[in-house]
Amino acid sequence: MLRGFATVSFYAGDMHAARAWYTELLGIEPYFAVPDFENPGYLEYRFGDLQCELGIIDAKYARHQVTDGPAGAIIHWHVDDLEATFERLLSLGATEIEPITERGSNTGFRTAAVADPFGNIIGIMTNPHYLQILAELKG
Repeated sequence: MLRGFATVSFYAGDMHAARAWYTELLGIEPYFAVPDFENPGYLEYRFGDLQCELGIIDAKYARHQVTDGPAGAIIHWHVDDLEATFERLLSLGATEIEPITERGSNTGFRTAAVADPFGNIIGIMTNPHYLQILAELKG
């Protein structure tokens, strides 16, 4: 039934600040904006091995209460260098939610999480399973 996530959506009260922050983090500009790039209510980035989508939605459109504190589900993104990615996120103004944590004994699964400046939680991890599946897809 569930085949993989299509888009991860985060909310931000300041869309211009969110665009600047995520453009700096990802190293790319958003490829899509509604109604336009000058006054976005929604921005979308595509990145990574499978061109995952990250949507940033203006908090005024949220159907739930959005605060500037950490909230929401944690989706962990695979990274090749957990320590360097964690430090980069912190250097960009993210706040530590979970320190780098070993998951299991010598399994290779390690996680960490931060909150972006807009209260969204970003999980990062080293994930041997992700690398195995990616290698199989590349054939």
